[in-house]
Amino acid sequence: MSLRRIGTVIMVTMGCLLVWQVLVIATGVPHFILPDPQAVVRAMASHQTVLARAALHTGAEIIIGFAIGAAVGAGLAVVMAAFPRLAAALRPVLLFSQVIPIFALAPLLTLWLGYGMAPKITVTALICFFPVASAFLDGLLRTSPACLDLAQTMDTGRWRTMWHLRIPMALPMLGSGLKLAAVYAPIGAVIGEWVGGSEGLGAVMIHANGRMRIDLSFAALMLVTVIALAFHWVTSTFVDRAFARFS
Repeated sequence: MSLRRIGTVIMVTMGCLLVWQVLVIATGVPHFILPDPQAVVRAMASHQTVLARAALHTGAEIIIGFAIGAAVGAGLAVVMAAFPRLAAALRPVLLFSQVIPIFALAPLLTLWLGYGMAPKITVTALICFFPVASAFLDGLLRTSPACLDLAQTMDTGRWRTMWHLRIPMALPMLGSGLKLAAVYAPIGAVIGEWVGGSEGLGAVMIHANGRMRIDLSFAALMLVTVIALAFHWVTSTFVDRAFARFS
């Protein structure tokens, strides 16, 4: 990230904090409804150990769930591209998996998998799965017909054509799917923690709201935002560098 972009991010952040502070002062809203930035910073400092432990827990759920969802989505896209009849059968299943609200599935996953990390990782993987599978499959199906005809003329075979031609040409689309999934991954982890869990930043927010500690809830929310932005930046940087020669 360039210094100019970092400076822009800092200026925008400071501007948002200033507007927030002015809004609290101008409206006179009680702090238990909308705390000012200073109260949030104090809550963050006084609960730094709890928040740090929760952030590590949520971060682990995001990374593991994202990795599983991306791997399964990319693998399924390759199989569907290689077998058109299977793709025709699985497309309605993929669509159906996204019609069901993920928030409605979270309680069932908690019931089936318990209150540990497993249901949170599963929710994150499910929410990351579709954008990766959809984008990569779209890229695989858009391989140049001329290139496919040449590969068929050379009798390269289905899987050699897939590995040496179709997958490299579809990597930019896979990168787009990974970037989109990186945005959704923190949402999945926090939703899972909201529904059922005693660890993670989502659980901290739920418990803080129950005790009317809105400042602590805002502190956890700010940490979730920072983690989400950092994870998206890392993913985007890795994708851009890894797939640069294929774009």
